[in-house]
Amino acid sequence: MIAERAASVLRDFLANEALGGVLLIAAAALAMVAANSPFASDYFHLLHVETGPVIAPAIGPMTVHLWVNDGLMALFFLLVGLEIKRELIDGELARPDRRRLPIVAAAAGMICPAIVYLAITAGAADLRSGWAIPAATDIAFAIGVLALLGPRVPASLKLFLTTVAIVDDMGAVAIIAVFYSHGLVLFALAGAAIVAVAMVAMNRLGVVRLWPYLLGFVLLWLLVLMSGVHATIAGVVAAMLIPVRRDHRVSPLHRLEHALNPWVAYGVMPLFGFANAGVALTGLSPAIMVEPLVLGIALALFFGKQIGIYGSIRIAVRLGFARAPGGASWTQIYGVALLAGIGFTMSLFIGGLAFPGNAAVMDAVKIGVLAGSILSALTGFLVLRFAAPRKED
Repeated sequence: MIAERAASVLRDFLANEALGGVLLIAAAALAMVAANSPFASDYFHLLHVETGPVIAPAIGPMTVHLWVNDGLMALFFLLVGLEIKRELIDGELARPDRRRLPIVAAAAGMICPAIVYLAITAGAADLRSGWAIPAATDIAFAIGVLALLGPRVPASLKLFLTTVAIVDDMGAVAIIAVFYSHGLVLFALAGAAIVAVAMVAMNRLGVVRLWPYLLGFVLLWLLVLMSGVHATIAGVVAAMLIPVRRDHRVSPLHRLEHALNPWVAYGVMPLFGFANAGVALTGLSPAIMVEPLVLGIALALFFGKQIGIYGSIRIAVRLGFARAPGGASWTQIYGVALLAGIGFTMSLFIGGLAFPGNAAVMDAVKIGVLAGSILSALTGFLVLRFAAPRKED
């Protein structure tokens, strides 16, 4: 029964991520159309309409764009945190032998793109802060591409890519917390710590109702936003403090993950794509594609990801450190490594943290992310579409 429930959760997750990925792609395309249409001024004006008070002086009045990136994306990171915790407790990361390959592949898949980016932008000190932009994989986008391939891709590879992306998200969260938090407000951090301790106490006391933890999450989000640490970190912290039980029917973590997944996949992610993918191409020349920032991001996503992930898998398997995903050929594994170069959501998100308030630079970031992600998606799709399945002994 436990195995059946786990399989059901995985099927639901992949189904939501697949459709969510398609919606994300559509929302990003709509944003590009809006940004280059007669309604472009209305599109950009809508994103910057002031809709709330000044919660954190560092970021100023809340706008539609800030509510999406700092508010709704906290729900995305809450879901990410729940997935990470579930995988560590009773999923693919629960056993040491199953952790090895995803951890090695994810680590190499973050380090290599950063190296490629820094190598290409080495002469521009003002661009160094963008080193983490190509480091993360957009699981929704990647699973959306896999869904188009149907049974041509073994289930083991879908699970492997999902697990790598989850480990990848752990790294991205750590990067955001360490490298993209500035001007810390200590009293707000202290308040956040008190809320976290209260959530730990509820956990220890056996509280399984969701509403106290959701209230804790809202308070944590508000205090973290005020503190100068990026507010989305509150989502991951809250997720780690929500209790999990063996019986999925009464487990707060599993119930919240089930309830949250479709809202994030079908609502938060498309809204983020629409609010962040729009870039006006008017006046831009083809020469922008060879600018260090654009080229650095695009090539880091396309080459850095595939070299890091595929190369590390090859080495780990050759050394006997880990086993390759079952039922998959090396060509299919390479195709999945290419899809890992789709960095859309997290890359745009980190780009906004790396170059805050600089519209011109962010346009270049968006072009680089779109170019690298689309190239990775198309190439990965073609490789997997025409790859021969593994021949069984």
